[in-house]
This record gives sequence, C-alpha cells and structure tokens, in this order.
Amino acid sequence: MEADQAPSDRLLMDEGTFIGNFGESAPHETYLCYEVKVFEDDSQRPGKEFKGFLRNQPSVPGPRRHAELCFLDLIRSWNLDRKKRCTITCFISWSPCPLCARDLVAFLGENSHVSLSIFSARIYSYMGGYEEGLLALQDAGAQIAIMTSKEIKYCWETFVDNKGQELKPEYNLDEFRHFQSMELEEILKLCQVTVNPRGEGTMR
Repeated sequence: MEADQAPSDRLLMDEGTFIGNFGESAPHETYLCYEVKVFEDDSQRPGKEFKGFLRNQPSVPGPRRHAELCFLDLIRSWNLDRKKRCTITCFISWSPCPLCARDLVAFLGENSHVSLSIFSARIYSYMGGYEEGLLALQDAGAQIAIMTSKEIKYCWETFVDNKGQELKPEYNLDEFRHFQSMELEEILKLCQVTVNPRGEGTMR
C-alpha cells in the first residue's frame, strides 16, 4: 500500500469488532492493526506506507496461528528493502504471548533496519513465561506500552469504519488502561536480570 493511499481504498474494521476487542472485555480472538513506514535514505517522510489490520487464524480450517505470526508472514511477503529504514507500529488487542515474543525478537535480530513499537489493549497473562517474553522484546529494542486514549482514538480514526462518528468517551477506559499500564511497568521491573555474587544472571 503506497503512502498516499486513502483509507477508503482499504478494508476497515467494523465498529463492533473494534469495541469488542480493544475495550475492557476479554475477547477470545486477537486483532492487530499495523502501520509500516519505509524511509528513503535519511528522509523524515516515508517513501512507502502500509496500513491495515488482521486477526489470529483459528484452528479451523487450517492450523491455528497467532496474529503476530500472521503479521510476520505478511511483512515478509512484501520483500522490503533491507537497506531502507523501516518503522513498524502495532496496535494489538492482547500483548504477545511468550512464543510470539520469541519470534518477534528473532525477526528484529534478523532485521537491524527495523524498529518496532507495540501498543496493547491488555496484557496476555494466560501462558507461563509471558513476563519474560515481554522483557525479551524490550531488550531487543522494541517499545512496549499499553494503549492510551490517544492510541485508541488514532485506531478509531485510522482502522475503523466509524462512519464519521467520534469515539464515545466511555470507550476510552482510562482507568482500566491505567491499571494495565502499571502492571506492565511492574512486569518489566520485576523481570530485570540481576547479577548474583558469582556473576551469574538470575531472574528475580
């Protein structure tokens, strides 16, 4: 998708899907909105820009695949020029599980020209090791944060078929996102690697 492509030229998420997945409820699926910018040389304006959204692939009819892995499949299919700086911003309804975090870390290690920012609506804590996965992403250079009303508003205006309507204030859920943000901050603090008297790395 070229940088000048209008929102009306691409698929938009319906209002109910967005509110159901990026609101306070705990949906069973994961939606990921993405914005990829490819820059020419040292230019501050992207030469190419890709925007869109996708969801995880359920187990039927094919193998189950998380949204982050579907996105990595997509971006690899574009065959982007490794010599050009690339920024990726993901707005995702659940933070990456430890297995997806591992694959995202590997992707960043293979693509030094890429910078990654992840804004999550909520923390996925249903799989052991999720804290270490988030820390590994941060250590790999990714920016990790909980979506604020600013990101929610941006997604509403950019990825949703909002029919020209503004997002209702009750969907910003500032208090809910504040607690999620505090939890993420604690996770990244508590999982910091410390050094014991023998000089070995330990997790506390």
